[in-house]
Amino acid sequence: MYLASCSQDSLIRIWKIIAKSALEPVKNEHELKDNNIKLKENVFIVKKKGLSFTYAVTLETVLAGHENSVYAVHWQPSFRKDGSIVQPMSLLSASMDKTMILWEPDEESGVWLEQVRVGEVGGNTLGFYGCQFSPEKSMIVAHAFHGALHMWRQNSSTQDEWIPMVVISGHFNSVQGLRWDPAGEFIITVGTDQTTRLFAPWKREHQAQITWHEIARPQIHGYDMQCIAMIGRFQFVSGADEKVLRIFAAPRNFIENFSKISNISVESLLSNEDTNLPEGATVPALGLSNKAVFQGELSGPTVQEDTFSSVSDQYSQPYFQPFVLKEPPTEDHLLQNTLWPEVQKLYGHGYEIFSLACNSVGTIVASACKASKREHAAIILWSTTSWKQIQSLSFHNLTVTQMAFSPDDKFLLAVSRDRNWSLWRKQEEGIPMQSDPHFILQASTNKDTSVHSRIIWSCDWTPDSKFFVTGSRDKKVIVWGDCQVFDTQDDHSCASVKPCSTLLDAGDSVTAVGVNKVLASLGSYIIAVGLECGKILLYKWQSGVTENDWTKSHEMDQSSLCHTLTVKQLCWRSKPGRAGHDDLDNAEWLQLASCGADHGIKIFNVNRSIFSL
Repeated sequence: MYLASCSQDSLIRIWKIIAKSALEPVKNEHELKDNNIKLKENVFIVKKKGLSFTYAVTLETVLAGHENSVYAVHWQPSFRKDGSIVQPMSLLSASMDKTMILWEPDEESGVWLEQVRVGEVGGNTLGFYGCQFSPEKSMIVAHAFHGALHMWRQNSSTQDEWIPMVVISGHFNSVQGLRWDPAGEFIITVGTDQTTRLFAPWKREHQAQITWHEIARPQIHGYDMQCIAMIGRFQFVSGADEKVLRIFAAPRNFIENFSKISNISVESLLSNEDTNLPEGATVPALGLSNKAVFQGELSGPTVQEDTFSSVSDQYSQPYFQPFVLKEPPTEDHLLQNTLWPEVQKLYGHGYEIFSLACNSVGTIVASACKASKREHAAIILWSTTSWKQIQSLSFHNLTVTQMAFSPDDKFLLAVSRDRNWSLWRKQEEGIPMQSDPHFILQASTNKDTSVHSRIIWSCDWTPDSKFFVTGSRDKKVIVWGDCQVFDTQDDHSCASVKPCSTLLDAGDSVTAVGVNKVLASLGSYIIAVGLECGKILLYKWQSGVTENDWTKSHEMDQSSLCHTLTVKQLCWRSKPGRAGHDDLDNAEWLQLASCGADHGIKIFNVNRSIFSL
């Protein structure tokens, strides 16, 4: 038998274990005979059912090829060939030097040699932690320090060539927020693994199969990401555990690759105003922001040796290289060539950003940060045209956990850790000498009128802007309204917005709610509820009914495909149909995206027939 071991000393040792005869003398010392060196044998005895078996262990070889810790080795598994079992002598090793090596002994000399080396070139990962062969050595797979999978396939015509393959990738820590793009063709997510990731359906030509893959990593940050909001089809704002909001816009190379991967015409994605788009983005040496790279800068500057114009010139910089992709990118490509340029930073909050919202036309962004005092819990409104602060809305005493603009953009709803919600109405005529809209407090709850007794984690609007939904740690889901009574310029009493539904006890802390933009039927709404335990519940709520207004249509529990930890956010696709399919106008199907603390992102195809029961 052969045993392979690896170590942080970057070396691999192969040991030979031999069963020794009981008549054979046992030797544990070095022997020198005929100028040949015999390696020391380590002998051990195994006793079983009164019998003794003697084995000797010798060091077969030491493999030195890696430049950093080797964390995994894997023998090629045996397989059947011509009716007999073949046990090949091929060893795969994975190292923190970002490479994997395939070792085999030479047929003539028996010396172990490096046959193939695969891995990343550049990037900011910390190497590989594990590796596996496929049967018959046709593929090898590895997982990296940051959770990513890497796979290579052996070229059938050229045995020495290994081709990178498409794999499923995702976050390696809690996913805090997600949003569909306005057209419903991809989703963007943020997580505490300090990345923003974009997922889209891969639609292959002449094939019916459609799978979702990560096709871009627009932001790789130094802080844990907490929230995200879409400003336009290819523009978003993100918030992290820093006091700054960052706005990103898609470069041309991403739009072209997204067009090819999702099989959407590039003409429908690019407008006449996109003639001067940057090709991509890169992070300058010693820099903290994604810098746009334009067509004339693709080759990168040439710096003569020992001649530096600035401190940053002394450090190597990974330059963006535009690649035309017809399939989802590999992990090393995601790390280096899919960043989006940062177009703006917004300063104004005193603590870590916690929640974001943007109105449907993409002109106003609302942001809030962590707060333990009223002065810090204020909501800041920003203009997306001037990127200036419009207004500060002060009401809550603790962190605003989530915000949502009504679909008609007339209201802004905010829920908070202080167990209250606040409803702000936009003044249609605004303030004299000010072109930006102005919001006033229209309604709210307090300690006397609040129905929720614990933190309100989530909120959402019905598609007709009549009602809004709140979900709390007290396990309650409540529908409030009718908000159309405020469609005037007159002020109304804050107590005029009352629960218009019975209290729904979800059975566990409610951490996410989402209302579909399509009505289940006249006067009824489709509401998804996410729980702290990971369950997702689908309900139909009927307005104008005093009893039995809630109908549970489906429950995704631990036995199916729901999350295993807290559901962080639920987001319905803005239109019926399934992204990537040809049934975009088919109202039979709906799509629900969810993210959770279990590092997972899930997209559910929901048939509307379950709500007609």
